[in-house]
Amino acid sequence: MSAMPRRRFLQSAAVTFAGGAIYQRAQGAPLLPLAELRAQGAVVVSTWPFGQPANEKALKVLQAGGAGLDAIEQGINVTESDAGNPSVGLGGIPNADGVVQLDACIMSGPGHRAGSVGALSGFPHPISVARRIMETTRHVMLVGDGAAKFATEQGFARGPELTAGQRDGWEKWRREQAARPAPAKAATGGAAAKPDNHDTIAMVLLAPDGHLYGGCSTSGWGYKLAGRVGDSPILGSGLYVDDDIGAAGATGIGENVMRYCGSFLVVEYMRQGLHPQEACLETIRRIAKKDPKGFDLSINFVALDKKGRFGAAGTGSGFEYSVTCGKFSRVLQSPGLTSSKVGPIGGNRK
Repeated sequence: MSAMPRRRFLQSAAVTFAGGAIYQRAQGAPLLPLAELRAQGAVVVSTWPFGQPANEKALKVLQAGGAGLDAIEQGINVTESDAGNPSVGLGGIPNADGVVQLDACIMSGPGHRAGSVGALSGFPHPISVARRIMETTRHVMLVGDGAAKFATEQGFARGPELTAGQRDGWEKWRREQAARPAPAKAATGGAAAKPDNHDTIAMVLLAPDGHLYGGCSTSGWGYKLAGRVGDSPILGSGLYVDDDIGAAGATGIGENVMRYCGSFLVVEYMRQGLHPQEACLETIRRIAKKDPKGFDLSINFVALDKKGRFGAAGTGSGFEYSVTCGKFSRVLQSPGLTSSKVGPIGGNRK
């Protein structure tokens, strides 16, 4: 959700050819035995390098005896609080009307509970509002003015509507839009897409008690049409948790994830016995096979199974994701998928 390039790819990534397909693999990717993973007590996986401090906060919450939902909420709160992050929280790029509208969801493996919020304006921590919806109402999802009314009634503190930097960027974008030909504006509803303005934090974790949890938070597609809701708060699209199997989350262009229930599909592939990374890759293959754009989709997934194995994959050159367990906390490069023949690699495969 930024108008500027934000995706740093590891310089150490090795490009490998397998069966005519191309993928990337991070040098030194961890291959931890499952016994060692269990000894670590918890595994936290999230999207992008900005997920690393969120992971570390989540792990500290667990190590202090906090619950899995507390870890997800407080971990994602770290990213939401970063005003310099143009992808998540109130520092995010606004919609076409100059308003930051936030999406989030949270899901608990135990009880298969979930809460979700869409197009929420003026509140810095949509993940916390989503959790409150889950725990205090009969509903799963609230959106727009109704979500804001609920957050106000629940006593959540409001934040700035728009940072000064994002206001300047929006005003520049608006001037550029005004100069575009009318047919071009009509084709996109006035909100032109950019390839690097749709990042998200999706976090999944395996708690010391063996239960799975997940959360997702974003400011959405930069300069989107007012009221647009992406995949992030949609269960089964931006996030899905099955306490018997595993959890998965997504980042990228939400429309290309939600039309295929991407995260749910990743978990279903794990149910069939695939390693989390293989499940991410197979999900992308399946989507690309059906979608007219093929692999030109800008979609990425992270996944974690009940055994503590993890993985990630994305289209193109892949993306960076963060893994934290015990004293181990690193940003890794996922494989990128540019051909249906690419094979599964990397991740924690033991």
